[in-house]
Amino acid sequence: MAVGTSGSAGEPKVVLLSAAALVASAESTHARLGGPGTWLLALPTTHIAGLQVLVRSLVAGTEPGLMDLATGFRASGFATAARPVLARPGPHYTALVPTQLARLVATEGPGLAAIREFDAVLIGGAATPPSLLARARDAGVRVVTTYGMSETSGGCVYDGVPLDGVRVRLAADRRIELAGPVLALGYQHGEPFGEWFRTGDLGRFTDDGRLEVVGRADDVIISGGENVSPTEVERVLAAQPGVHEVCVVGIPDQEWGQVVAAAVVPDDLGSPPDPDALGAAVRDAVGRYAMPKRVVFLPELPVRGPGKVDRRVVARSFE
Repeated sequence: MAVGTSGSAGEPKVVLLSAAALVASAESTHARLGGPGTWLLALPTTHIAGLQVLVRSLVAGTEPGLMDLATGFRASGFATAARPVLARPGPHYTALVPTQLARLVATEGPGLAAIREFDAVLIGGAATPPSLLARARDAGVRVVTTYGMSETSGGCVYDGVPLDGVRVRLAADRRIELAGPVLALGYQHGEPFGEWFRTGDLGRFTDDGRLEVVGRADDVIISGGENVSPTEVERVLAAQPGVHEVCVVGIPDQEWGQVVAAAVVPDDLGSPPDPDALGAAVRDAVGRYAMPKRVVFLPELPVRGPGKVDRRVVARSFE
C-alpha cells in the first residue's frame, strides 16, 4: 500500500507499506491497549493515523464509527459520532492529534464527556504539550501518547515504550532510529529500507528507559553559536498561565544568524500573557540564549496534514 508522508522533513514522499507491516502494527497496538475493540475514526484516511484506525478495525473484526470531518473537527460532532461506538460492547478506542484533544478538553461539554468514556485515546501526529496532557488526564481522559510515522506504519512507541517487536536506538548525533516488523519497505522510486530506519527526530532516554522526543534535527535554531531546541522552549511556554498553544521557530537575523521567535495562541486573545514574563520563564528554565526575541499572538496556529503545525507558515508571520 502506498501512503503519503506529511512532509515534516521537506517535500512529502510516498511510503510503500506491506500488509504484514500494517497488521503487525495493529496487533501490537491491541496487545498494548488491552485487546481488540471498536474504534472511532476522527482523522482523514489519507494519512497513516486515520488509515490505521481502519486496519485495526479490520483486524479486530469490528465496524469503526465514522466522524464527519467535512466541516472540520468540532467537539459536538465528536460527541455525536462517539455515541453509537460507546454503545457497543468491549473496549472503545480512538486516535486524535493534539489540536483535536485541546478542543475537546477546553470546556466542559458533550465532547469532553464522550472522550472520557474511551478506554484509550491515542495522541500523535505532532508533539503534545505536557500542559495539555496534564489537563486531559486530570479531566479523566485516558491519553496514550504515540510516536511514529508513515515509515513505521504509524505510532510504534507508546508512552515512550516501543510496541512488541519494535526496537529503538539513538545514533551518535542523537537521531532516533527504529526497526521491527512495522517498518515500511521503502519510498516509492527509492532504495529499499534496511534493517534500521533513521528518522529526522532527536531523542533521549529517560532514567526509567523511556524514549523522549526532543524535536526535529532540522528544526534546531542556531542563535549566536548556541543550539536551541524549539521543543524545549515550547514546553516552557505552553506551561505558562494564559497560553493555549505555542510554536517556536528560528527567523533570520543579521547579527545572530537566527533568533528565537514564538507564535502564541493565548487563552484570551484580548488579554494575552506578558511577553516579558514569557521570556523570563524561558530564561530561568532553559537559558538566556533561548529567550524569544520576537513574540506574536495569533488566534490559532496554521496546520497541515493530520494536524501538524506548519512551521514554515508560522515563520512567515514574523516577516
